[in-house]
Amino acid sequence: MTTSASSGSLPEIAVVGFAHAPHVPETHGTTNGVEMLVPCFQQLYAKLGISKTDIDFWCSGSSDFLAGRAFSFISAIDAIGAVPPINESHVEMDAAWALYEAWVKLRSGQAQTALVYGFGKSSAGTLRQVLTMQLDPYLVAPMWPDAVSIAGLQARAGLDSGRWTEQEMAAVSGGDLGAPYVADPLRAHDIAPITDGAAAIVLAVGDRARELCDRPAWITGMAHNIDAQALGGRDLTRSPSTTKAAAVATGGNTTFDVAELHAPFSHQQLILAEAIGLSASTRINPSGGALAANPMFAAGLERIGNAAEAIMSGTANRTLAHATSGPALQQNLVAVMEVK
Repeated sequence: MTTSASSGSLPEIAVVGFAHAPHVPETHGTTNGVEMLVPCFQQLYAKLGISKTDIDFWCSGSSDFLAGRAFSFISAIDAIGAVPPINESHVEMDAAWALYEAWVKLRSGQAQTALVYGFGKSSAGTLRQVLTMQLDPYLVAPMWPDAVSIAGLQARAGLDSGRWTEQEMAAVSGGDLGAPYVADPLRAHDIAPITDGAAAIVLAVGDRARELCDRPAWITGMAHNIDAQALGGRDLTRSPSTTKAAAVATGGNTTFDVAELHAPFSHQQLILAEAIGLSASTRINPSGGALAANPMFAAGLERIGNAAEAIMSGTANRTLAHATSGPALQQNLVAVMEVK
């Protein structure tokens, strides 16, 4: 399945602001993310010179299962405030997909501005086991393979088939091949850290974007695609859903100054770079990527935010952002941003 929106007479949409909470192994706040979100919103309001009343649409990404409470995304609205009444939506996955929903909302002409946010308190439970619950509930989840073990199977498949080497995996993270294995063939440097965090992005349409930002990051393409859930039903060493999403989002032009790839494991960056067709000249994950900090349900949105920030700061003219969801790169989103 591919979902995308094409250009034409539809409004131009740009990222005009990005903020994220500190990346920490554990926070002492509630699992609804309010304590992490409020500073993000305040930073964006101050930077853009707006208030919450200037936002036409709000959309969030999180997980009630991870939060350990029903409708945690509703209680997170405390970070916005109950007055005035707001137009709000939510996705039960990484907030990169909330941004996609907001992008469609703006392109349909139903709003001029949107604030997208995501949050996750990974330290609230045993994350590796929590992620097991996204697996096939009949055949795989009952065996309780944790997220790192699933990634280890993927990495081993690539090594055994000659698709990559342990040296190439270590080069992604700058790791030491002498370090002990955590889940053979993965070492600690191959695995994203447990991270609590939150992130927020403001989108705006056309002239409103130009009013709010001197150098908006215009979204010129975005698409997402999904592969089979069954781990045995696909080649884990490749990511056809990323290739298909990238083909739609990039229009075949894979020349970028910066690419922010959501790769929670080192070998997945190798898979993604090949699937998209990135050139050797593209700077991949100058932010550090998910291997530096992996706030659940915000890490994908942060890839978009960091790619946009490179344009807004003037250090890049054309960037790509990628987000993933599900086990072993099951579902993937690709967004392209440019200066105009």
